[in-house]
Amino acid sequence: MKWHRAILPVAVLVASGVAATPADAVPGWQKYVVAPPSRDVRPVKVLSTTGDVANPDGLLGRGVATFKRQAPPPKPVWPAGTTATASSFHAPNNGGNGQPRTYDPGNAVDGNTETFWNDDTIGAYPDVLTITAGAPAALPGVTVLSNVDGVPQDFTVEVLDGGVWRVAASVTGNTAVQRAVAFDRAVTTTQVRITVTKDQNTPSGEFSRVAEVWPGLVADPPVPTAVVDFGKVVAGYPKIAFAGASANRPGVRLSFSETLQYLGERSDFTRSDFSGGPGSDQYAVPAEPTVWRDTKGCQSGTQVCADGLHGFRYLRISLDALASDAPLAQPSGEVRISGVSLDFTPFLGTPDTYRGWFESSDDALNRYWYAASYTNELGMDTFRESDVDPRGAFSPSLDGKLVLHDGAKRDRDPYVGDVAVSGLTQYLTHQDGTAAKNVLADLADHQRADGWIPPASINDYTLPLFDYPLWWVTSSWDYVLYSGDTAYAASYYSHLVKTLDTWYPSVTDSRGLLAKGLNGTGGYGDYAFLPRTGEVTYYNALYVRALQGAAGLARATGHPADADRWLARASGVAAAVNASLWDPAAGAYLDSGTGAVRHGQDGNSQAILAGIASPSQATSALARLAAGALPYGNPFMDNDTLVSDGTKRVYAFTSFPELQARFRSGQADSAIDQIKRMYGWMAAHDPGITAWEGIGEGGSHYEQGYTSAAHGWSTGVVPALTNDLLGVSPTSPGFATWTVAPHPGSVAWARGAVPTPKGALSASWSQQGSVFSLTVSAPRGTSGSLVVPSGRLVLLDGRPLRAAGPLTVSGGTHTVLVVR
Repeated sequence: MKWHRAILPVAVLVASGVAATPADAVPGWQKYVVAPPSRDVRPVKVLSTTGDVANPDGLLGRGVATFKRQAPPPKPVWPAGTTATASSFHAPNNGGNGQPRTYDPGNAVDGNTETFWNDDTIGAYPDVLTITAGAPAALPGVTVLSNVDGVPQDFTVEVLDGGVWRVAASVTGNTAVQRAVAFDRAVTTTQVRITVTKDQNTPSGEFSRVAEVWPGLVADPPVPTAVVDFGKVVAGYPKIAFAGASANRPGVRLSFSETLQYLGERSDFTRSDFSGGPGSDQYAVPAEPTVWRDTKGCQSGTQVCADGLHGFRYLRISLDALASDAPLAQPSGEVRISGVSLDFTPFLGTPDTYRGWFESSDDALNRYWYAASYTNELGMDTFRESDVDPRGAFSPSLDGKLVLHDGAKRDRDPYVGDVAVSGLTQYLTHQDGTAAKNVLADLADHQRADGWIPPASINDYTLPLFDYPLWWVTSSWDYVLYSGDTAYAASYYSHLVKTLDTWYPSVTDSRGLLAKGLNGTGGYGDYAFLPRTGEVTYYNALYVRALQGAAGLARATGHPADADRWLARASGVAAAVNASLWDPAAGAYLDSGTGAVRHGQDGNSQAILAGIASPSQATSALARLAAGALPYGNPFMDNDTLVSDGTKRVYAFTSFPELQARFRSGQADSAIDQIKRMYGWMAAHDPGITAWEGIGEGGSHYEQGYTSAAHGWSTGVVPALTNDLLGVSPTSPGFATWTVAPHPGSVAWARGAVPTPKGALSASWSQQGSVFSLTVSAPRGTSGSLVVPSGRLVLLDGRPLRAAGPLTVSGGTHTVLVVR
C-alpha cells in the first residue's frame, strides 16, 4: 500500500466531526453498576401473601406485619393394625446425614410425617401403594402428604368396594405437598390403593414419595405466608426484626429461591439438602422483641435449625413449624415482624471500587458487562466453614481467605475451571487478583504425588476431573499476565512442571494426544461431567493452550529451554489434532475420535483460540457452531448423541471462547449477536441481571431449581467486551507490554480502562463514516502495539505512516486516525 504524507490534517478531521469520539465526555458507566449501595440490603416489595397476614408492608419496615394461625386439629388415624405394601421401595440408607433411614411403605401409615415411602424405580411407572386397614374405615376421601423433594403429580385412588376395586378419585397436575382427595362418594372399606403415573422430576430424582396417607379429608388452617422480593440475586445472612410473638414459641420457616418458579416450602438449594435436612430454615420466635440473624446451627440440639448464609432473590416467610421441632416450635400462634433485611457478605462492587470499567454506544452491552461483574462479585467472598459446600469442601488452608466461589448459592466452593473466567472478570473490574491467587495457590498446594491438581476443595480435594489441571495452568498464566506477580510463578513452577511433564504424559497416547481412559481416567469427569472417552478435541486444544501459557510462565521465571520444549510439544499436539480430529465432511473438529460423530462448541472454539485451526477451518467451524443457534445462545453440541439435550443446552462457560474466536476471526457482529441472545435471555428472565450456570431446553434453568442463577464461570462477557471489542489485553506479565486491537463490528464507539500494576490503561475508539479514531493512554514504563483497521490514510499522533501493520508505541497518550 502506498501512503500519502498528508491528505487531511488531524485538526480538520476532528473539527469536521468526522472523527468525533466520546473520549473527553464525563464517563457515564456508573449508572450501570448493579450492586447494592451498602451491606444492609432490604427487600424492594412484598409479592404475595396467603392466610392471615395483616399489613404485609411491615416486612419492608412500614409498620408491623402480623401473622396469625390457629392450631391445626389432630390428624385422623387408621385403625390399629393397618399395614401398607408397595410395588417397590428404596433400600435403607443413612439419609445423607449418617442417620439410618428406611423408605418402606409402612412409613406412609405410621403417623410420623418425618418418615416416607420412596419407590425404587426412578422415572418408571406405575408406582403402587396399597393400604390395608386393621378394620373397616368409613372414608369420604384420603389426604396424601408427600415430600417437598417431589410430589406425585398424576395418580388415582382406588378403593375395595363390595369386593371389587374401583377408582374413587383421579388427580392430575398436582403440585401440592398436602393434597386432600375427595372420593366420588363415601365408602366403608378395608383397602385403598394409590397408583402413581407421574412424579415431579427434581434434583433429588423422579421418585414417588409419600410421607402419610390420612384416612379422611384434612383441612388444616391455611399457613400464613408472605413472599418478599429483593429485586435481584443477593447473598449473605438474612435478618428479621420481630416485634414480638405469642407465648407458645410459634415457629417461622424461611425458604429461599433465585426464581419464583422454584420457590416453595423448601429452598431451591440449601446446604441441608446434602445432609438430610429439611431444606428450609427454622426459628422459634420468643414473646419479647428480638432481631434474629439467620445463622448456621440449631436452637437446641438437633431441633429448630437454620443454614445461615443464602444466595437468593425471593424469600418465603411462613408461620409454621416442622413436626420434628415440637415442642420447641409450634405451627400456630401469632408473630409480629417490623422488618426484613440482609447482611450482604460478598464483595460490594460500588462505583468507587471499580478499577476497570467499560462503556459503549450499545446500551445492552453495557448492561450485560456490569451485570456479569455483579454476578462475579456475588461469588467473591470469604471462605468460611459455615457456608461452603458441605460435601467435604471445608479446608483450613482456605479458611478466612478471600476466594472466588463458583456461585452465590451453590456450590460455594472455588473451582479452578470457574476461576479461568471469573478470574479474568475480577482482574478487569475491581481487584488485584488476590481472590484468584488464593485459589490457585491452594489447589497447587494440594497437588497429588503424580502431578494431578485438584479442581476444588470439594471431597477433600479428590473430585476427579480430567481437564481442570489444564485450567490451573492457563489461569496461573492469566493471573501473572494481569498482576505481574512472577514470584507466584516462581513459587509454583515445580508444580507446573509436574503437571505438564508427569501427569498429562501419563494420559497421552501413541499419537501424541491426550486420551481419557488411559492411566485409570475412564471414570474422570470434566466441567460438565460428560461421558466422553478417548481423544477429545476439547481436552487436546485446551492442552495446547496450557502448553502455550506454560511457555509464558517459563520465560517469565528464567526457564527458556522449558518454554521451547513446551511450545514444540504444543505444535505436535496441534498437528495431531488436525490429522486425527478434523472432520472435513462437517467442516469442524470432532468432539471425540471415539463413538458417535458429533462436534462440540468447546473443542472447536478452543482449537481456534489455540491456533490449531487455520483461518479457513476457523470460518468453517464457527459456521457449524452457528447452525444450531437458539434464541438463548449457541448450544454446546451439534447433536444429542452425548447427552439427550446437547442441541438445547447452552453454557456461557463454553460460549465465552466461542465469542473470543468470533471476535478474533473477524466476526465481531456475530459475536455481538450471540452475546445479546444469551445474556439478553438471562437478563430478561427470572431472576434477571445475573448470569446463569446453564440454560436448558426452551430457555429454562438447565438443572431446574438446582441451577445456580449467579455463576462466576458465566461472566465471560466482561473479558470478551474489554479484551476483544474494546481490544485491551496484556502480552507480558503485569502489562509491561500490551496490545490494543479493537474489534468494533457495527458498534459506533467504546471506551474503558483496565487496571494494571502501574496504573490504568485506558482506550477509547469511535467509527463514523469512513473514519476510525483510537486514543490510548498507557502507564509510563510500558509499551504496546496498536492494531487498527487498514485505510487510505493512517495518522499516529498526527503523523502519517508509510507502512501498514501493528503500531508500536511506548507508554503515554497516543491517537490514531484511520481514513478508510
